[in-house]
Amino acid sequence: MATRTSSVSPAPRAVPGLELELERLRPQLTGYCYRMLGSWFEAEDAVQETMVRAWRRSSTLTERAALKSWLYRIATNVCLDALKGTKRRARPMDLGPSSTAESALGGQPENVWIEPVPDVRVLSAGADPADVAADRETIRLAFVTALQHLPPRQRAVLVLRTVLHWSAAEVADLLETTVASVNSALQRARATLDTVQPSEDLTALGDGDRELVDRYVDCFERYDVDALVALLHEDATFQMPPMELWLRGPEQIARFYRGQGAACRGSRVVPTAANGSPAFGAYKPDPDDPELFRPWSIAVLEIAGGRIVGIHNFLDTRLFAEFGLPPELRGAGTAQLAPL
Repeated sequence: MATRTSSVSPAPRAVPGLELELERLRPQLTGYCYRMLGSWFEAEDAVQETMVRAWRRSSTLTERAALKSWLYRIATNVCLDALKGTKRRARPMDLGPSSTAESALGGQPENVWIEPVPDVRVLSAGADPADVAADRETIRLAFVTALQHLPPRQRAVLVLRTVLHWSAAEVADLLETTVASVNSALQRARATLDTVQPSEDLTALGDGDRELVDRYVDCFERYDVDALVALLHEDATFQMPPMELWLRGPEQIARFYRGQGAACRGSRVVPTAANGSPAFGAYKPDPDDPELFRPWSIAVLEIAGGRIVGIHNFLDTRLFAEFGLPPELRGAGTAQLAPL
C-alpha cells in the first residue's frame, strides 16, 4: 500500500520555550488589547490572532530578548487593524443625559458598549503588589472609557508609555516613527484625558470598603431598597448596558428598583472581580423552579470616599463563562466562589 504524503507544511522552527513564554505574557497582552479595544471579547480575539501570527513568524525571531517587544508590535498592529472604521465604545452615561426610573429600556448593539474584564485574566499572578495595584487603576471602567476618546495610535502611545512604562525610543521603534512624534502624541493624549476622565478617586479597597461591599450584598439579596440606597453617594450612577437608560442619585435608583428593576428581586450573587473593582454574578430565580437561579448580570461596583459611586450591570450572560462563574445556581443562600 502506498504511503500517503501529507500536504501540510511543516511548522516553522520556533525559539526554544516559545509556547511557554507566549502563555506567560498572555495576561499582559490581554490587558493591553483590552485597553486598546474596550471589549473583553475583542481583546481575547486580538490576543489569539497575535499568538497565531507570532507562531507562524517565529522563525524570524532571532533574539529571545526581543520577544516581548516583537509580540507587542504584532498585538498593536492587530488592534490598529481592528479599530479601523469603528466607533468608540462607551457607557450609557457617555451618550446622553441621565434618564428617569420610568424611562424606556431601549437598547443598542453590543459593539456600542464598553465591556467588563475579569481581573484574573489580565492581572499577572505573583506580580509585585505595587504593579498589580497600578494595573488595576488602568483597567477601571472610567479609564478604559476615557481611552476610547483617543485616536488609535495615540491610544497605543499612551498605554505603552504610561501604563507599560516603555521608553519613547522603544515606542517609536514599535510604531516605526520618531521619538519626537511619540512625545507629541503622548502630550496630545494626556491633554484629551484631562478633559474626559472623572474626578472620583477610585482607590484600592480598604477594610471599611470591604464591609461596605458586604452590606451591599446583604441589602441586595434581601432586596431592602432603603438600606441599599443608603450606601450610595448622592451622585451615584446606575447603568445597565446594552440598555441606554442610566440613572443618577439614590432617589432615581430606588424608584427603579421598586419599579422596572423589581424583576431582579430574589436574586443571589456570586462574588468575583472586574476592572479592578468588586463585582458579582447575579442570578435570578427561575419562575418555574424556585430552587433554580439563572444568570442575568455581571454587576461591577465603583467605590470612593466610603460610598458606592457607580453600579454597572452588564446584561451579556456570555460573560459568566469568561469570569469562571457557574452557569446556574441551586438552593438558598449566597454562594462563595471567589474572594473580593
